[in-house]
Amino acid sequence: MSTPDPAPAHRPPTPRTSSTLPQEAEAFYVAPNWKLVWWRFKRHRLALVSAVLLGFIALVALVPDFFSTQDPHASSKTESFIPVQRLHLFDQGRFRPFVYGVVGQRNPRTLRMEWVIDPEVKIPVRFFARGYEYKILGLIPFDRHLIGVEFPGDEGKIHLLGTDRLGRDQWSRLMHGTQVSLSIGLVAVFLSIFLGILMGGISGYYGGVVDLVIQRLIEILQSLPPIPIWMALTAAMPRDWSVEQVYFAITVILSLIGWTTLGREVRGRFLSLREEDFVVAARLSGCSEMRIIFRHMLPAFMSHIIAASTLAIPVMIINETFLSFLGLGLRPPAISWGVLLQEAQNLQSIALAPWLLLPGLAVIVTVLALNILGDGLRDAADPYR
Repeated sequence: MSTPDPAPAHRPPTPRTSSTLPQEAEAFYVAPNWKLVWWRFKRHRLALVSAVLLGFIALVALVPDFFSTQDPHASSKTESFIPVQRLHLFDQGRFRPFVYGVVGQRNPRTLRMEWVIDPEVKIPVRFFARGYEYKILGLIPFDRHLIGVEFPGDEGKIHLLGTDRLGRDQWSRLMHGTQVSLSIGLVAVFLSIFLGILMGGISGYYGGVVDLVIQRLIEILQSLPPIPIWMALTAAMPRDWSVEQVYFAITVILSLIGWTTLGREVRGRFLSLREEDFVVAARLSGCSEMRIIFRHMLPAFMSHIIAASTLAIPVMIINETFLSFLGLGLRPPAISWGVLLQEAQNLQSIALAPWLLLPGLAVIVTVLALNILGDGLRDAADPYR
């Protein structure tokens, strides 16, 4: 009688080779760094939504005339403080965009013009309508606008965000203010990051007397009270300067004061990295100092630089806004969020036209979106995550 075969001895599992790995895992191990950052960033849903929102805001900043309904500088004393005309997309169940008209009547006691919505008058609205002529990026002539009236004329004007005391359309001015305020933040942050990396890198890499001089300079700049310094520098600008000159001066002022914090952080990281093995190996292999700094040391904390950049833009936007709000930054006829908020400085204007505070809502939304995007990029670019 045959005996049963002995139970087979326990065998360890065969290690999985690259050919047996799932396709997703293999793609993960061979993917470049930028793709890994993108995969990690997609998991942060709120940061992804913020990126889409900021993309739309950037598009508005590039072509504000396309999103405007009227010339932002056109004024009319007979149309001051017109209320918000809400856009309706459907009329009796059909897709026919329109806004209700407004009618003005003189108050017999105060003799002030008061505007009320007239539900009997419907002004047809169409998309990609013709309007005033402008140039895309200052080069291409164009007359199409995202939203416009179907029959242009004095009786067919629309004011999606109302008008100010001079009868200027707030929606169109908000679109143009987005271009100025956002560009000031971007340019100022770019200059401050360049100065922070340059001065902080030199201070941390070389040390010695160079480090001592740069750190004392940073301490002097940080010890100065920022608001009086900004007020003094902006007040020192000649009143006969053009809008472009004032714009450039404010950008330079904001960047010269805003680089010190990043410079200190970069200096600390360079002090800790300059004795690391990969830096010593690069130095022994004959790499130049600039290659060691920009090719080996900076990428080691790129996630921090990205986060600092996105978090510094809101600070620059707020700085420009409150300087212009106080009358120390950009001045009319320039249009920025701070200049628009100047109209809401007194209680009388707020009581008559509370929609003049809407540029402040644009500042809040943009700042929140930039902060959330900065958190998402910092987490996605962190190599140790």
